[in-house]
Amino acid sequence: MTQLQTHTHWADAVATLRQQGQDFVIVTVLSVTGSTPREDGSKMVIGQEASYGSIGGGHLELQATARAARMLRDTGEARHLEYFPLGPKLGQCCGGSAHLLFERFNGESFNIALFGAGHVGQALAPLLAQLPCRLHWIDSREAFAGMGESATGNVAHYDPPADAVADLPPDTCYIIMTHNHQHDYEILTKALTRRDAAYIGLIGSTTKWRRFQMRLEHQGFSAEDYQAVRCPIGLSQVPGKLPVEVAVSVAGEVMSLRHQLGQARPGPSPAPAQLRALQRQEEIE
Repeated sequence: MTQLQTHTHWADAVATLRQQGQDFVIVTVLSVTGSTPREDGSKMVIGQEASYGSIGGGHLELQATARAARMLRDTGEARHLEYFPLGPKLGQCCGGSAHLLFERFNGESFNIALFGAGHVGQALAPLLAQLPCRLHWIDSREAFAGMGESATGNVAHYDPPADAVADLPPDTCYIIMTHNHQHDYEILTKALTRRDAAYIGLIGSTTKWRRFQMRLEHQGFSAEDYQAVRCPIGLSQVPGKLPVEVAVSVAGEVMSLRHQLGQARPGPSPAPAQLRALQRQEEIE
C-alpha cells in the first residue's frame, strides 16, 4: 500500500477505482461493543495502490488493511467476516470490540469507445453511461468538444478521430458512427490492426460494409481479420432508423456482449445468522 487518502469519501473512491479498472476491498465496521475508535457503519476502501477513508486508525486499521491486501491477492475470496477484540488481540486502549466485514469487488474493466457525437451518438451515450463501464466519447468536430453531462462524460476532441484508438485500453468495445465514412474506415483499420478489441460495431448499410470489405482486402486484411465486425450495427430484433431506435438496438447488443464476457460479481452478503454464530464463538473464547 503506497498511499493513504483519509479524506476521500469511500463512495468516491469506489467510483474512481471502478473507472480505473482496479480491484478493491470495502471494509465495513459491522457492529461494535464497548469503546471503539469508530461507530458501526464506518467504511474504508483498500485498493491495489492506496487506501481511502478510515475505520479509526491504529492497529485495527493496520490489521484490516493487511487482511484486505491478502484478499486482493486471493481472487477466490469475495467475503470475509472477522471479530477483533481491541484490547487483548490488538493492544489498543479502547478496550471494546468490533466485527469487520470485508467485501472484495472487481474493478470495472469494460471500456466502451463511442466514436461520433451526432444524433445517434447523443441518444446512445446516456444509455451506455448507465452500464458499469468506462465510456470514451470521441468526435472530430470542435463544436462537440466538451459536450456532455457528467453522467455520460464529455466528448473528447480528436482530429482525425482515429488518433484516439492508440490511447484506448485493451479489450475496448468500439462503436463507430461518425459523420464521415472515411473517418469510420480509418478508425476501423486502426482498431483491427491492434487485434485486441472486445467488439467492433460499425454503423451503416450492407452496401457500405461490402465497400469497406473490398478496401480492407486491398489493404492486406484477410476475411478472418474482420469477420467479427458487426455491420450493420445493433440487434436485428430492434428495427427502426430513428436515432433513439438505433441507440436502443446498439445498447442492447453491447449489453449482450458484456454479459457474455461474464463480469465476475461477488456472492451474497453474510446473513445475520453468520454474525450471530461468530458472536457465539466470541463468547466461548
